[in-house]
Amino acid sequence: MTISPSRLAPVFVPRIWGSRTLAPLFDGAPAAAEPIGEVWLTGDLCTFASGPLTGRSLGESWRGLSADWKGRRLQASARIPLLVKFIFPGEKLSVQVHPDDEYARLHEAAAGGIGKTEMWYAVAARPGAELRLGLEPGVTPEIFRQALADTDVERCLTRLSVQTGDAFFVPAGSAHTIGPGVLLCEVQQHSDITYRVFDYDRRQADGSSRPLHIRQALDVLQFGTQRCGRVQGVPVQQELVKKTYLAACPYFATEILEFAGAIDVKTCPDRFELLVPLAGHGRIQWRSESMPYTTGEAWMVPAALGQYHLLAQSATKLLRTYVPDLEQLSHELAENQLSESQRSAILRQ
Repeated sequence: MTISPSRLAPVFVPRIWGSRTLAPLFDGAPAAAEPIGEVWLTGDLCTFASGPLTGRSLGESWRGLSADWKGRRLQASARIPLLVKFIFPGEKLSVQVHPDDEYARLHEAAAGGIGKTEMWYAVAARPGAELRLGLEPGVTPEIFRQALADTDVERCLTRLSVQTGDAFFVPAGSAHTIGPGVLLCEVQQHSDITYRVFDYDRRQADGSSRPLHIRQALDVLQFGTQRCGRVQGVPVQQELVKKTYLAACPYFATEILEFAGAIDVKTCPDRFELLVPLAGHGRIQWRSESMPYTTGEAWMVPAALGQYHLLAQSATKLLRTYVPDLEQLSHELAENQLSESQRSAILRQ
């Protein structure tokens, strides 16, 4: 099978807290019967919309893909390890937390047994938009339980304002909720295990409440020192492209590329990469072929592709993510003359 950059068709996921409008990314999407909260770009049900796998789902295709597609280090993976999505909150998400790999392996085998570390990039934000991430200093399990009993658990979480271009790192065990007025691009481990601790007394269409998972949440919540928070991206100008390193951990590394005109890119044979244009349009060119790209799409670039080119026809900003070799990435950061403190801000174990 030939390899080529391949576009993935999104899957629109209804959520009780979702939005009726998906502007500015999906203005032309058909009206949904329910609010759409998430748009999955690399879910199992996403289908290839271009390339040699056109029409096949990512889930059914992944296991059989060669190392030329997945990358040498990821050849044994049975499922694409990265789930990328857009989040469109029309209301606050539940106050929630996700387990780490060990807890998921022991207690959530039926749900895949994979934990959920994630990060968010704010594609757009209205004035006054905010989220809550991590526990306030001094919050203990006892204080948290009392806040639950008082139906005021938000007081235990740190409030953070959100502006366009902000980024946040959310390791497993971090309490969080996201408010309306933001559009986030989320990069995460491929897991959908969520423990809700508070849901604002919302009712589903049949009048019932969504289930809460207090016991599991208290098992996995990170008390004491918080590892989550706002990410201070580190920009590096590389000839015609501005690359901003956001965050890297064993599960993903995420960067923002901004450019106008043509730039050259080269894949690493160890791993595939995903490109998500957030602004602008143009063409992806490889060998003697090319395809148009535009805002809101997701492109899988095979590991063995080698050299390819991004030809911007309008100023382009895209999110690039992949499963990193952290030692190799650390060397790259050093070669780009980033200081030790800058490297430490990016590399998260």
